Amino acid sequence: MTRTAAADAITVNPDEVAKFARMASDWWDPEGEMKPLHALNPTRIAYIRDHLTDHFGLPGDGPEPLKGLRLLDVGCGGGLLAEPLARLGAQVTGLDATVETIKAAKAHAQTQGLTIDYRCTTAEAFTDQSEPFDAVLALEVVEHVADRDAFLRACGGLVRPGGLFVLSTINRTRRSFLLAKVAAEYILGWLPRGTHDWRSFVRPSEVAAGLRPAGLHVRDLTGVVYTPFTGGWTLSRDTAVNYMLVAEKP
Repeated sequence: MTRTAAADAITVNPDEVAKFARMASDWWDPEGEMKPLHALNPTRIAYIRDHLTDHFGLPGDGPEPLKGLRLLDVGCGGGLLAEPLARLGAQVTGLDATVETIKAAKAHAQTQGLTIDYRCTTAEAFTDQSEPFDAVLALEVVEHVADRDAFLRACGGLVRPGGLFVLSTINRTRRSFLLAKVAAEYILGWLPRGTHDWRSFVRPSEVAAGLRPAGLHVRDLTGVVYTPFTGGWTLSRDTAVNYMLVAEKP
């Protein structure tokens, strides 16, 4: 039976934890079940890097443009986001509720010679264990939690005053049902069937409302669209399916 670090955590969905535990050994296979995340990763990283360097007044060039920043990756999975951010110079902490996934993340980071503080816990359990971070990241996570608003409040509480929260997820629209659910899982086979529940997709307005109690306000909303001719993802004004947003705590 899959164990979690905080079995009574209100945002943990046991079915989701068990599902991702079964995928733990596949995180770093670019042709495996995580192939869509590998394809999406360059666009995600560039978006995060550009917003962080601009907000904190850091030089955008050089090998370590995020040096000096403390970042928290909530729902870090096997480390697909945490590792590139560590290479960009950030001090990264990664949280995930799945034991098997954290083991996979630690093992891979060790093979790469990277120092990342991985913890098997949840955002709400971690709020009493850490000082706030310069930025908290939650990418492709919120659609898998049991209590969206509690999750967003916990993440917001881990952002220091003047810091940022970055989220990416899937909008709940008719188009996202057809593309991100039916096509991705049943027609194209990009994701295992049952990866997503369309009812758990989140509208940007719902994210904004969930962040307000933690004192965060959305400052950027950008769509992410797939380009079939290149097989890659690009930023767009179209937020009907995938999107990323940045919120700030004044």
